[in-house]
Parts: sequence; structure tokens; C-alpha cells
Amino acid sequence: MEPTLRLIDTADWITLVLLTSIFFVVIGKSFFYSRFINFIILPFNNKYVIMYNKKDRLINWFHIFLTLFQLFNFALFIYLARRILFQLDNSAYPFIYVLILGMLALFLLVKVVLQLFNAFIFNITSTISELIFKKLTYLNYSGIVMFLANVILTYALKDSQTVIYISIALVFIINLIGWVTVVRNHQFYITNNIFYFILYLCTLEIAPFVIIGSYFKD
Repeated sequence: MEPTLRLIDTADWITLVLLTSIFFVVIGKSFFYSRFINFIILPFNNKYVIMYNKKDRLINWFHIFLTLFQLFNFALFIYLARRILFQLDNSAYPFIYVLILGMLALFLLVKVVLQLFNAFIFNITSTISELIFKKLTYLNYSGIVMFLANVILTYALKDSQTVIYISIALVFIINLIGWVTVVRNHQFYITNNIFYFILYLCTLEIAPFVIIGSYFKD
């Protein structure tokens, strides 16, 4: 009898990914309980971004833990959505998830570095750092939606496109709330620097997604 390669069951490694991601949340809650409580009510109360929008706002362990949670779940959601929407059989290739995770992490890192570099050039580091913190905070909150969607797509409704579309809509709404909050809090600054704000939107917010969209279209 020829030896056969026993592939790890898809649900097994996905369970490991989900447990690892929730582990980051548990650590964050354990060491930063009050911060976690304020974070949970973020879409309904912006107390979190007001209280913690200060020095070292981007480099603190709670923010890092939640960013890791978000990255793990966004990558997994893309992996599952890729299989469901495009009917691709990628269950035997879990390394694709690792590739997606690495690309997302690299994309986020490069984007933040470019934003900070741009802020340094125009001498607006404090303002841009605050903007990045607020946007990342809402993006991290979206990770909760992705986590729930991943659980449903893995253990309950495995081929549900409805779950995918609803999740995408919720993520869009959460981040839209974040953008509205950012614009509202900085409307005076944006009005006085409308050219730089439009340049920022085109080069660092819209262009990356246009490039990614063109890649998938091809």
C-alpha cells in the first residue's frame, strides 16, 4: 500500500487560528480591563478614542493585541470568503491563509509607515498619528465582526454568502462611523488643509485598494 499524506482537517487548524486570536483579546482584557470595557462600546460611545488618544497611542500592548486579533480574523475571513464566493477548493492548502495573513500584516505596516513618513514631511505628525490611531481602533473593532463571521462560516453555515455580505456591510458601517468621527473631530484642520487631506485620501487610502482590486480583477 502506498503511503498517503494525511492532511490536517480544515476545521482543526481554523479552530487553532480562532483560539489564538481570541487569546490576544483575553490577554488584553486581563491586563487592561478598563480600557477593554471602553473599547467594547466604541461604536456607541467614542470615549475610548478620547481617553487613550495620547502619547504612545500606537505603541501600546492593548492596541497591539487587538491589532493581532483583527489581522488573524480578517485573514481567515478572506480565506473563507475566497472559497465560498469563488468556489475554490483551498481546504488542502492552509499555507494560503499564512500567505494572506502575511500580506495583510505587510500592507498594514507599510501603509502606517508611509502615513507617518508623509506626516513627518509635512510636519503634521501629531495630527496624523491621532488619525491613524482612531482609524486602526475602529478597524480593530471590526475584527469582532470578522471573528463571529468566521465562527459561523466554520461551524454553522459553511457556505453562506449571506453571512459574508452581512459581515462586509457591518465592517463597512463600523469603519464609516470611525471616518465620520475623524472628520467631525478634525473638520477645522481639514478645512484649512483641504489640499493635503485630498492628497492623503487619494495616495494612502484610495490608491492601495484600487491597486488590490485591479490585482484580483486580473
